[in-house]
Amino acid sequence: MSAPVAPLHRFASDNNAGVHPAVMEALAAANHGHATAYGDDPWTAMATRDFADLFDHDVVALMVWNGTGANVLALGSALSPAGAVVCSDCSHINVDETGAPERLLGSKLMDLPTRGGKLTPDQVRGLRHNLGVVHHVQPSVLSITQSTEWGTLYSPTEIAALCEVAHEMGMRVHLDGARIANATAALGGSREVLRSFTRDAGVDMVSFGGTKNGMMYGEAVVFLDRELARSAGYTRKQFTQLPSKVRYISAQFSALLCEDLWIDNARHANDMARHLYQAVRGHPAFHIASEPSVNSLFPTFSPTVEADRIEALRDWSFFYDWDPSLRQARWMTAWDTTPLDISAFRAGLDHFVG
Repeated sequence: MSAPVAPLHRFASDNNAGVHPAVMEALAAANHGHATAYGDDPWTAMATRDFADLFDHDVVALMVWNGTGANVLALGSALSPAGAVVCSDCSHINVDETGAPERLLGSKLMDLPTRGGKLTPDQVRGLRHNLGVVHHVQPSVLSITQSTEWGTLYSPTEIAALCEVAHEMGMRVHLDGARIANATAALGGSREVLRSFTRDAGVDMVSFGGTKNGMMYGEAVVFLDRELARSAGYTRKQFTQLPSKVRYISAQFSALLCEDLWIDNARHANDMARHLYQAVRGHPAFHIASEPSVNSLFPTFSPTVEADRIEALRDWSFFYDWDPSLRQARWMTAWDTTPLDISAFRAGLDHFVG
């Protein structure tokens, strides 16, 4: 029997999704005429106001090219001499940025073992013995991810507890929000929810993701503590994260933030992940531990499924491994995933892995 038609929108990553029509329209609108470069333009002024309204706070918002650049800029703005970054062992800065924070910042990452990607106050508190000891790097920034790389969520209370301990130790708190929209949608889907686990919890700076949520490219670093942004503009330039035509990133963010399209996109992606889970749960070829909280699923293939069958499935509709030693993959939904994609993928699962 011939293979079924593959999904139009695959389940490899929300990074693979196209550009939302409203964002594309905003890009086209920003393309008329000339505008002063490097952020001194009306679109960037508007996006900055949009971020201030979003957080209901006097923020500094700096547009950058990508997520790695956003994280490096944010961390570099808060590190003290001999400062180290405390993070989860599975964090993006530790696993998936090719050592960029360490190379560019000259700072050690103190990666702590986590369950489901979430750090605890006790783990941070356990580093207190390093403080003031000249032979040790100094815990300087706590970096957490919301939602985490495992698709788990910190509650506002959990983040507030982490911030309290970190601030007591003289540290700043960075939130890697590559999928901050998915977290916001999952926790209630409102601006008040966003503020509850960022501004109100004590987070100092946020890497605010856009690329995974309908933008063509670009992220933002939002400084909730304006003091940290005093030299950030220079750091952004040094780290090659200052686009000359900032207006195109800014226009995209305004399109997402207008009428909370960023939440709608993320809510749809999360809903599609639950739909996918319901469509494939109980399949004999793999096991998924629980219903997803956001837009990622982590299936573990049964030992009885031959590797070449998994590869045939991957060739048909690409997806990434998550932990090859466990035969675990990752499937992700996006703002443009449809029920037809899910039906097609289920048919492919039945065809290739039984």
